[in-house]
Amino acid sequence: MKISVVGSINMDMTVTAERIPLKGETLKGENLRYIPGGKGANQAVAMARLGADVEMFGCVGNDSAGKALIQNMKEAGIETSHIKVIEGTPTGIAMITVGENDNTIVVVAGANGCVDKAYIDSIKEAILDSEIVLLQHEIPLETVSYVVDLCHAHGVKVVLNPAPAAPVSKETLDKVSYLTPNEHEAAILFGEKPLEEMLRLYPGKLLITQGSRGASICLENGQIVQVPARKAEVVDTTGAGDTLNGAFTMQIANKVPVEEALRFANVAASLSTEKFGAQGGMPEYEAVIKELEK
Repeated sequence: MKISVVGSINMDMTVTAERIPLKGETLKGENLRYIPGGKGANQAVAMARLGADVEMFGCVGNDSAGKALIQNMKEAGIETSHIKVIEGTPTGIAMITVGENDNTIVVVAGANGCVDKAYIDSIKEAILDSEIVLLQHEIPLETVSYVVDLCHAHGVKVVLNPAPAAPVSKETLDKVSYLTPNEHEAAILFGEKPLEEMLRLYPGKLLITQGSRGASICLENGQIVQVPARKAEVVDTTGAGDTLNGAFTMQIANKVPVEEALRFANVAASLSTEKFGAQGGMPEYEAVIKELEK
């Protein structure tokens, strides 16, 4: 069964420092690296690494970064034939500072801004030939809503990872199959409410990630389940959320019950933090199963 990702494709410019700089402060950095990224591409790679059949939909510029990113996805086993190369617009870039086991990220959309309704119309048959579609917020938000509407009308499941944080209409939220915000994103979507109150708005559908405290979901029977985080030797948290979303989506596509899918995804995300780079630490299926069996 095919899983489709509609989303961002970026080149990450990642620098390590002793800590995250304060406002107006200059710090000495180390090891500037250019690493394949973008939430969409990261989530596609996470699923491919776990053994899923994945196709990526998005846009890159006609530049060296765009070529390298498409090649990277091909090597990961991802179908890339519908990625559009845009003339005159650079490939998206994320500038990442890593320090003290955390990171800050500034994203320049570039060609990701060209993932518009016209592009979706040009590849909609390929999108609809999917078991499930995974979306994020690093492409135009009107495109996200458009894809949700398209999939809902044709009975294709949608997982929406509403990151970076932005408001989403109730109409769109009601149409997605699964919604995966972190605590900050959930507050943007639903207002400042207690965690359990937010979770009960969408039983069996809304899961909220909480970093080192794991993730929570309200099951359809009303039970709140808190899945604790696995202890990790953290090297770099970049891409951990993308790994969780990819792993969760793959398990849902495989008809795994939602609580079990979340436990699998939580472990995969933890394992991903133990190596450098958004995609560098994304685990294979056997590694996740091994940890779950401990």
